[in-house]
Amino acid sequence: MRSHLSGALLGYAADVLFGDPRRGHPVAVFGSFATRLERRLWRDDRAAGALFTAVCAGGAALTAAAAHGALRARPLPHAALTAAATWAVLGGTSLAREAEAVGAALAAGDLDAARERLPHLCGRDPRALDADGIARAVVESVAENTSDAVVGALVWGAAAGVPGLVGFRAVNTLDAMVGHRSPRHLRFGWSAARLDDVAGWPGARLSALLAVALGPDRAGAVRAWREDAGRHPSPNAGVVEAAFAGALGVRLGGTLSYGGRVEHRPVLNPAGRAVEVADINRAVRLSRRVGALALAVTLAGRVAATSVRGARTRKAGGRGVV
Repeated sequence: MRSHLSGALLGYAADVLFGDPRRGHPVAVFGSFATRLERRLWRDDRAAGALFTAVCAGGAALTAAAAHGALRARPLPHAALTAAATWAVLGGTSLAREAEAVGAALAAGDLDAARERLPHLCGRDPRALDADGIARAVVESVAENTSDAVVGALVWGAAAGVPGLVGFRAVNTLDAMVGHRSPRHLRFGWSAARLDDVAGWPGARLSALLAVALGPDRAGAVRAWREDAGRHPSPNAGVVEAAFAGALGVRLGGTLSYGGRVEHRPVLNPAGRAVEVADINRAVRLSRRVGALALAVTLAGRVAATSVRGARTRKAGGRGVV
């Protein structure tokens, strides 16, 4: 257990200090493999997509499990493996940097630069957005990715160690690649999208709870979560975005454009005000606080669960064998 705790702390610190690795990022390597495999396996049906998802996500998790098992009895190498995996799967610092870069461009009145930078953060069509629309897109992306890129990974790392970290990131990456409702991926990406919904469920709820606890408007966050989250098409993004919207006192949702597809989503926290450029930094600060507290909560949960299992084992051993 100690090797996991020290490794998770080191990996989180590495993300805070350095952000994503600049070269040879494991997630990018995984994405390249998945892209090549998709070309071979693609069919316009769910069965082919399920096979693709199983090979990619299952292969990543099994590889991580093998490494975890080989080093489990060696504390220092296991801590190093956990640190490397945690650093690789977390994306909180890169998320904050990209959001702040778009915010800085908007604050300087450089709409073209903001539009050019936005695709680094989310899949919205920047050509269809004015300054306020870009600011809203950034705040929504910060909220959603606080769960996807930070809290969800920490939850699965605490629950299942290195295999949980790697498996969660693999599933989340597949969802980003094929889980959207484009004509090509409507059926093929169905299993990846549904698996991501399941994997993201606990992290999204913890993210929302922490946003309620740490945000400037707790009552507003609770109200928006309760009243508006269920109207969002995503069972996980809706929870986090609604909690962030209420906590920050802003309106999120509405009309969106993805690669020429226009979506009309429900407004989250309709009583709030329109998003302003300054709200980007407010969202980033809340995201960072949520991530830091999530680390503490998940590690404390792992310690508590390990202690309970140890107590049960000792109690069972004390009864003797009949």
